[in-house]
Amino acid sequence: MTGPAPHRLDLTGVRDKAGLLRSCAEQLGFPDDFGHNWDALDDCLRDLSWWGEPGADGWTVEVTGWGELRRRAPELTRTLGEILADAGTYWRERGVPLTVTLG
Repeated sequence: MTGPAPHRLDLTGVRDKAGLLRSCAEQLGFPDDFGHNWDALDDCLRDLSWWGEPGADGWTVEVTGWGELRRRAPELTRTLGEILADAGTYWRERGVPLTVTLG
């Protein structure tokens, strides 16, 4: 892989939407004005300017604790999965891959 190191999002121990959004904001380095709601998460993943320039292979996000969260709160992983997929499509259409791995 060429470019910046992968961004990591550890969802281990997340129990609710507030915890999920807090984890995203802190671990993915969202701006201070992040709104802590689904729309704000979607907006942040479509404007990754604070991550700097993407590498030749785009950006990568490695998510851990996905299976645990899916068992505990399937509705959260369903919504987060949709937002991540939409962000991936958004960036792919602009020629900059956003690769998300779930583990």
